Amino acid sequence: MTGTGPGTARIDTSRPHPARVYDWFLGGKDNYPVDEELGRQIMGVDGTARHIARTNRWFMQRVTRWLAAEAGVRQYLDIGTGIPTEPNLHQIAQRHAPESRVVYTDNDPLVLQHAEALTHSTPEGVTTYVQADVREPGHILRQARETLDLGRPVALSLVALTHFLGDEDDPYALVARLVDALPSGSHLVLSQLTADFDPEAVGRGVAMYAAGGVTLAPRTRAEIARFFDGLDLVDPGLVQVTDWHPELADGESTDDSAVISLYGAVGRKP
Repeated sequence: MTGTGPGTARIDTSRPHPARVYDWFLGGKDNYPVDEELGRQIMGVDGTARHIARTNRWFMQRVTRWLAAEAGVRQYLDIGTGIPTEPNLHQIAQRHAPESRVVYTDNDPLVLQHAEALTHSTPEGVTTYVQADVREPGHILRQARETLDLGRPVALSLVALTHFLGDEDDPYALVARLVDALPSGSHLVLSQLTADFDPEAVGRGVAMYAAGGVTLAPRTRAEIARFFDGLDLVDPGLVQVTDWHPELADGESTDDSAVISLYGAVGRKP
C-alpha cells in the first residue's frame, strides 16, 4: 500500500535533495549528478562524511532493535524515511516482532518510486508509505491513523531530519505537535547535526548545502535537548550517536579519524 500527499510532486534534478545526497553517501544508486556533486564537495573537505552518514544509519538500527526487543514497541512512524537501504526500519522491527506496523513518510518523489520496497511487510504486520513533508503534521497524522492505532504506543522516528528545518519552520512546535498526538508509552527517536565538536567542518558543510539551496541547521546539545521537553530520556540520554547502546551494534565499523557531529537520543512519553 502506498499513500500520497497533497498534489503530485515532480522530481527536481536541478537541485540536490538531502535524501538523495544521503543515498550517495551510503553507496546507493538512486541519486542524480547534482546530488553526487554536493556529496563529493563535502567529502573534499571532510573525508569522513560517508562514514558519519553510515554511523547515523547504524544509530537507527540499534534504536529499532532496542525498541522492538527491549521496549516492546509494535508501532512506528518514521518521518524523513529516505531512499530504502537495507535493512530498513520495518525489517529490523518485524524481525523481532513480525506483527509490527510501520508508516514511512518522506517528501522526495524519488522515495515514492521505491515505496514497494518500503511496504514489503511480514504477513503478520503492515508497512505503508505516505508522501508528505514534516511541515504537514496534520496530514501525516491523518494518514498514519489509517495504519496505526494512535491510542497505543508509537515510536516516532526523526532521524537526521530536524537539522533540515530552519528556525523559521519552528521545528520545536512541529515535533511537539507530533508527540502530543501520541499516547503515554510512546517514544521519540531523534538524531541531529551539531557544531559542538567540529565547528569549522560543520560550518563548511552548512555553506555547501546552502549553495545547493538546502537548509542545514546544526544545533547545540542544549537546543537539541529541547525536542525532548516533557519526555523521559532513555539511558544513556542525549549522546553522540556512537555512544547510544553500542552493545547493540551489528556489522558496524569504526573510523578513529571521524568526528561524529551528531547527537542522538530516545525519549519516552510518560
